[in-house]
Amino acid sequence: MTIAATHAPEFLVHTWFNTDRPLLLSGLRGRVVVLVAFQVLCPNSVGSGIPQAQRIFETFAPSDVAVIGLHATFEHHDAFNSAVLKAFIQEYRLKFPIGLDHPNSASPIPHTMGRYKMRGTPSLVLIDRRGYVRKHAFGAVEDLRLGAEIGALTQEADASLACSSAA
Repeated sequence: MTIAATHAPEFLVHTWFNTDRPLLLSGLRGRVVVLVAFQVLCPNSVGSGIPQAQRIFETFAPSDVAVIGLHATFEHHDAFNSAVLKAFIQEYRLKFPIGLDHPNSASPIPHTMGRYKMRGTPSLVLIDRRGYVRKHAFGAVEDLRLGAEIGALTQEADASLACSSAA
């Protein structure tokens, strides 16, 4: 579902993988951000969400598009710790940065997922170069449509940057 642009909230992540430092959304300004929430035991995450995130990561230049994985656990937080996620990342040879969402003691929905009002996994959020949420999807998203939407966001940002620098 495409939604009216709202400012994207900052990530609240317990542990980061595939990056040498914690990532802040504010540090990704200037790039389109593809945020993909998943669970290691969710068949739809493993079958569609994660492979799609890897394809996006391999297709678009990192200077234009940042792919961020967000592992969310709704229950049994102690069982799905950093070691389990690290093994999963290695097994699936995932290369994009992945954050382990911070559990929320007041809700089964982890903090970052709650901030983004995600309903479950897999979920996908597109954030434009200025930090605004431009798409929010729950479940599988068709590759060709998503690629076109990401491409349009990179071009839209380029056009707006060109206009502001010409003024």
